[in-house]
Amino acid sequence: MADVVKFVRQLGHDLRNHLNAVELQSAYLIEIVEDPQVKEEIQRLRVMVSEAGASLQHVTAALNQPRLTEMPYAAAEFVADLQQKWTTDHPDEAAQMEWKVEAEVENASLQIDPQVLLPALTELFANAFRHDRGEGMISVEARIEADRFVLTIREPKRSFERSTESWGREPLQSIGKGHYGLGLHRSMAIIEAHRGQLNARYDSAASTLITTVVLPLAQPAG
Repeated sequence: MADVVKFVRQLGHDLRNHLNAVELQSAYLIEIVEDPQVKEEIQRLRVMVSEAGASLQHVTAALNQPRLTEMPYAAAEFVADLQQKWTTDHPDEAAQMEWKVEAEVENASLQIDPQVLLPALTELFANAFRHDRGEGMISVEARIEADRFVLTIREPKRSFERSTESWGREPLQSIGKGHYGLGLHRSMAIIEAHRGQLNARYDSAASTLITTVVLPLAQPAG
């Protein structure tokens, strides 16, 4: 895997250099052509080149080791931010989720990098809607358990035949248009960088995939 990561990073770097050159040349063409229709087509070309570059950047970023800038963060505030981010980015899907926050969460604090951790957790939500979702609401529960913050996601599944033993540790397994099997792997890396754990198990009786994120609580100052 280390060799694959090295290869993809170098390939992405080289391709982005070529795309940057195309973008610069397109900008120059816009300046020298006079036909408005041609200018418009060149601008469309620039947008497509930019999107291709962004896609490459997304892949290489997913393979990088997480770099954290941690800070104390109230657990209840973090859950509220998580719900708000998901609702803002995915309003239709958000209406199909139910949240339960235990009272103990109000008094708990985390030591996290919210800018990095929030996208890692919303990726788990996105996967719940993206892969073989069954009928019913997706539930999210936040609680405190043995000095740990625990977030549990329960998602109905029409069918589930994958093993959860190496959950999040096998990238490039589920590949489709615009998705390369790196999201869950990236989320796992970010959670573990926060000294946390990501686990999953399938409840066949309830046809439910249960994903659990565990994070340590912040240590009291002094």
